[in-house]
Amino acid sequence: MSTETYLNHPNFGLLFRVCMVDDGQELFATLYAQRLFFLVTHSAGDGLVFEPLGRSNARLMLESRMRVLRRAGQQADYARLQSTYKQTFQ
Repeated sequence: MSTETYLNHPNFGLLFRVCMVDDGQELFATLYAQRLFFLVTHSAGDGLVFEPLGRSNARLMLESRMRVLRRAGQQADYARLQSTYKQTFQ
């Protein structure tokens, strides 16, 4: 079973989910270049809201999520996210 999640952005095409950030918020990146990042918020009234992020802010969000997973002892999720981090930012 695949855990990959994709969204179609109206201007930038296919985005893939990098990680969950908070309840109702996820970090997405453009599929091919992985240079454009978006904070996608699920809102009952507005549906999906796309907020563009700079590369450094996206990196900070991913690092923050990794800290949360490590502190919670979720080693499998942490290892997967660490692999994504290395592929995306190094």
